[in-house]
Amino acid sequence: MKIKEMRDLGEQELVAKEQEMAEELFTMKLRHGLSQLNNPLGIRKARRDLARIKTLLAQRQREQAL
Repeated sequence: MKIKEMRDLGEQELVAKEQEMAEELFTMKLRHGLSQLNNPLGIRKARRDLARIKTLLAQRQREQAL
């Protein structure tokens, strides 16, 4: 998911997406450990998407605090 698409999401949608991505990343890491993951580069993509979502949530919280 691109950053522009993420910025269009509401805060509740971002929180839901964050939980979804965390679960997906956990599953991918587990499969990678068992050598059942077809594309190990997907872990990198999921990790970076999760970081983008967390960054957006943190930015929005800082904006609300001002």
